[in-house]
Amino acid sequence: MAKSSDPRNSVIVEAKRALGEGDIVVESQLSQGSNAVFLVQLRTGPSSYVEAVYKPRDGERVLQDFPKGTLYKREYASYLISRSLGWPNIPMTTIRDGPYGLGSMQLFIDHDPSITYFDLIMHRRDELHKIAVFDALVNNADRKASHCLLGNKDVIWSIDHGLTMHASFKIRTVMFELWGRPCPNEIIKDLELLATALENKNCLGGKLSQFLDNTEIGSLEHRLSILLEYRALPSLDPYKNVPWPIL
Repeated sequence: MAKSSDPRNSVIVEAKRALGEGDIVVESQLSQGSNAVFLVQLRTGPSSYVEAVYKPRDGERVLQDFPKGTLYKREYASYLISRSLGWPNIPMTTIRDGPYGLGSMQLFIDHDPSITYFDLIMHRRDELHKIAVFDALVNNADRKASHCLLGNKDVIWSIDHGLTMHASFKIRTVMFELWGRPCPNEIIKDLELLATALENKNCLGGKLSQFLDNTEIGSLEHRLSILLEYRALPSLDPYKNVPWPIL
């Protein structure tokens, strides 16, 4: 007797198809960020859809320290790295054209917006530690408390990775309880596997080269080598290395 397919797999396949190809209906513009961000519906059938967050390149605010029109690429590059590592949980993300031009498209995670990092740190420290290590790796300049979401089935999600991958040190975070801590062996093993994937131009290394320049990729590799050498997160200055606003 043939085994029935796992319905979860079909949901993932359908979501992936909708994210890359589904017709887009703009639902609303989200006003929390400084860049243009839209909540959209992606049609999966005549009367079915999934929600996603669309960040068009042309809606990115010009920044002094990040190259113009590159934040959507950094969003996607962070997703690719998380997929290779196996953590943290970043919603399925792609790059595609939309009503306001090319940009990133990320599945929307249903969550309680009143629950942030500050509510999770007491009881979910190990999971959040992985997010902090990831931030060190991708050089996250904007880890606000609201960028850690508690979704369905008690899953913690990490979002908003546009201000990442800069060649110079840019860490800004609210997760100071976790910086300075040693990395457990399981994290180190995953980072070692990531180093191998970055070296392989037919694997992650080749994919990232489509979205990051050589200097940025070299800096990523350097940050990874430091994490592997010291097996710990560095300590940060809570007065200097903090994003604003913190939520």
